[in-house]
This record gives sequence, C-alpha cells and structure tokens, in this order.
Amino acid sequence: TISSLFPKSITLWKNFGVVRVLLPEGEYEVTTFRSDGPYLDGRHPSTVTFSSAEEDAKRRDFTINALFYDPFEERVIDFVGGIEDLKNGIIRTVGDPQQRFSEDYLRLIRCARFSARFKFKIEQNTLIAMGKLKDGIKKVSAERIRDEITKMLTEGNPRQAFEILEQTGLLEEILPELSHLKNVPQPPEYHPEGDVLSHTFLCLEKLPENPPIILALGVLLHDVGKKFSFTVEERIKFPKHEAVGAEIAKNILERLRFSKNEIESVCWLIKNHMCLIQFPQMRESTKKRLFMHPLFPYLIELVRIDILASHGDISLLEIVQENWKNFLLEKPKVKPLLRGKDLIEMGYTPGPIFKEILNAVENAQLEGQITSIEEARQFVLANWPLSKVEDT
Repeated sequence: TISSLFPKSITLWKNFGVVRVLLPEGEYEVTTFRSDGPYLDGRHPSTVTFSSAEEDAKRRDFTINALFYDPFEERVIDFVGGIEDLKNGIIRTVGDPQQRFSEDYLRLIRCARFSARFKFKIEQNTLIAMGKLKDGIKKVSAERIRDEITKMLTEGNPRQAFEILEQTGLLEEILPELSHLKNVPQPPEYHPEGDVLSHTFLCLEKLPENPPIILALGVLLHDVGKKFSFTVEERIKFPKHEAVGAEIAKNILERLRFSKNEIESVCWLIKNHMCLIQFPQMRESTKKRLFMHPLFPYLIELVRIDILASHGDISLLEIVQENWKNFLLEKPKVKPLLRGKDLIEMGYTPGPIFKEILNAVENAQLEGQITSIEEARQFVLANWPLSKVEDT
C-alpha cells in the first residue's frame, strides 16, 4: 500500500482511498482508482468500490479532467476522449451530463469557470443539461459556491464565465440580485453599452489579470443597487444607488460566507465609487482623507473600469490621480496633533464628543488651518469651550 511505501503519509479519507504523501520536495495526494455508487445527496457517493483506471475515469466530471499519465511509459492514457476535446477546445462531461452534474451540482458552475478560463466551448448536451439542472445548485454549500465565484473572478476571462451563468439560468439561482439587473435601462449618453447587466459584464472584461478579490467583487457588485433606485424624471437616474448597492452587496457577501474584512472592504468601494464625481468641489481635508484610505488604490481602479465600460471619458480621473500622486510625494502620513489623552489633560470628559472633536481637528490639520499642537488646542477651546461642553 501507499502508506507502507511512504512512512510519512497521512490517510485523509480511508473510505475513498485518499492518502497524502509527505516528501522533502512537497506534498502529494494519492487516490486509489475507484467507481462510485449512487449519489443520493448530490455530493457524496453512497458506496465506493476500488476498481480500475478505466472505471475511475468514468466517474470524473469532464473529459479533459479524466486523463491519466503513465510516468514509466511516458504516455497519456485516455478512456473518454479527453485528448480530442483538449485539441478541439471543448468542455464535455464524461458520459451522461445530467448524471454527472447530479453527482455534484457544483460541477454546474465549474463547467462555466473551465469554459471561461481555458476559452473552451461547452458541448451542446452539456450546456443544455446545465440549464435543466440549475435548481440543483441550491443543494451546494455557500462556502463552495463562494470559492468557485472567487476563482471565476480571478483566474481569467470572468465576463465569459458570468455570461454562461446568465445564459443557463444559474446566475438567477446563485446571484439573483445581479441577474435582476438585466433590462434595467441606463441613460444612453452615459451608458451607450446598454442595460446595467451588460455594463457589469463589460466591467468584468476590463479587470486586470489576477485581480485582488476585493477589487473583483467591487466591480461585480458596484451597480447592484440600480434596480432599486431607478427613477425617470427628465432622464433616467439612480439616486443613491451606491449606498443602496453597498447594503445589497453586504447581504450577498454574508450569504456567501465571505470574511468580515472582505465584506467591509467591498462595501466601502461600492459606497464610494461615485464620490470622485464631486472631486473638484471637495474640501482639501476630504480629498486627503480619501487619499490616505488603504483602499483608495482599489477605488481608483474600480472607477477607471466603470468609466471605460461606459462613456470612456477619464479626464476627471486623470486629475484625481495627479492630485493623489502629488499628495504621496509631498508628505508622509499626517500624524494627529491631538489624541484622546490630550483632551483629557485639557479638562474634557471622555465621551462621544471626543470623536467629533478629533475629526474636526484632523480636518483643520488637513486643510492647513492648524499646524502645531498649540494651535490645535486653541482650535478646540474656541469651538468647544469647556464650560459649554461640561454643561451638556
């Protein structure tokens, strides 16, 4: 057995014949050839029988994933036509597509991911089965769906992956909030590309290679609030769609079990993706606060993608980037002139007002109104006299 050949090994799933071998150069998972019994829960076989390589190949998901390599004879062993499908760029299930997908419904969205990642076409019967069995994806855990979505967004060609999900009805099952953006119109003078879903797909196409997941999710969900903020007066408008969208995105990401940090970061991007329109009118302190935010580089990239997937005029964004560049060159991160302990020393009692005072001091500092600790103290005493604060 593998365990007797390699003393440093760990049995992962004895019933499935899976052993992890620990070698100096790395870890390897060794799986015994097997055939599976019926899948009663859409995830796990009811029985497992150790068998031959040919039988093992027949239980695999797609033909391109069912190839074996013989290192002794240095040849590829193909029982299911995987080599031909690789040559022709085709994603095809092994055997009956409905049976393969029913064994593990996650394969439905993996199929879309593989098609996009490798730029392969999905074989017609396989594609039809995806639509027929779309409801089955509800049986898959949120964590597994999250991991597939993450790979879709970061492995390359995410637009094609999500278009396949939309075509097969799977998008409605896993991200109905996104699916409902189809046929939501936009003002053509700003969005010649079409409805909100078309815009979103075009944004996905413009993501950089191997994007951070926070940026990718921000791009995917940045306009998810437009369905619920749509109005028509003189023209189509989406008032406060960024705030609405941030709340919807929070619900989506919580449902898919993303981390708290990822959720907060993505929601910050969505909530702020329209703010740069007001950049020329912003106070200096507001600009500098934005520039100092750790997610600002992602915000700039999200806004750039948003613009390039719509009207294409990045002149204002170039002004923002130039200001940001100058800010980074001018000075390091601004150190606060006052902290909570300083206010206590001045005679103030700790409470909610501390946040208000310290934010105002920082704004005045960023605006250049105050430049020293003494000026900061005088600023506080002038605006929050001790006698009045203590009386409240």
